[in-house]
Amino acid sequence: MCGRYASTKNPALLAAEFDAVDATGDDAPGPDYNVAPTKSVVAVVERHPRDEEGNADPDVVERSLRVMRWGLVPHWAKDLSGAAKMINARSESVLDKPAYRDSAAKRRCIIPADGWYEWQPGEGRKQPYFINPGDGSSLAMAGIWSVWWQQNGDERTPVITCAVLTADAIGEMTQVHHRMPLVLPEDRWAAWLDPDLTDPKDLLAPDLDLVNSFELRPVSMKVNSIRNNDPTLLDRVPLAEEEKPEPTLFELS
Repeated sequence: MCGRYASTKNPALLAAEFDAVDATGDDAPGPDYNVAPTKSVVAVVERHPRDEEGNADPDVVERSLRVMRWGLVPHWAKDLSGAAKMINARSESVLDKPAYRDSAAKRRCIIPADGWYEWQPGEGRKQPYFINPGDGSSLAMAGIWSVWWQQNGDERTPVITCAVLTADAIGEMTQVHHRMPLVLPEDRWAAWLDPDLTDPKDLLAPDLDLVNSFELRPVSMKVNSIRNNDPTLLDRVPLAEEEKPEPTLFELS
């Protein structure tokens, strides 16, 4: 699964890395070493530009960085209350489940990350790991997005939300957890973002070579608390570290 991750690069760097235009404006979140559900995050999307009347140009595609709220809210939801429970979508069922299938067909995105945190079960505690490329590049987590309209008096404002796709863990990742984010190799980015591709089933399998290249770094249990958010969360710690864990967001819910 993916319940916490780090995203610390500024939009200009991400735009260059993903060959996109930075459209985050003043809404761009700052460096975040402990991204938690319902926070604002940066995502990469591709869309056909629209004219002033809302008509899409089918011959042009624009790739851009956008700000979204982590925790998908389907357009038909009554409110935003279920967002924290919909931060992940299983790749095995994303094309079929009513809450996700429309987004999987029409509104896919890439959610860049420095790496994600996962907790390895153990005796009396769960050891957190920071899983990352190890070379400073960003992970391209497969995502989907949706637009939910919020009524404010006589006006309606869009709330753009997203979810990270997950898959069964493979390779080295099985040492830590049975699930993991679906991370896309670079040769799948264009197809995943293609707004005209409505059946992405061939893109939903994790890439073993990519997964086995990741670093599994044991980190401090300080990451368990969303109150902690600084670069030391990424520091490697010895596995013998004895530190009383604080309850995670998910253990409190």
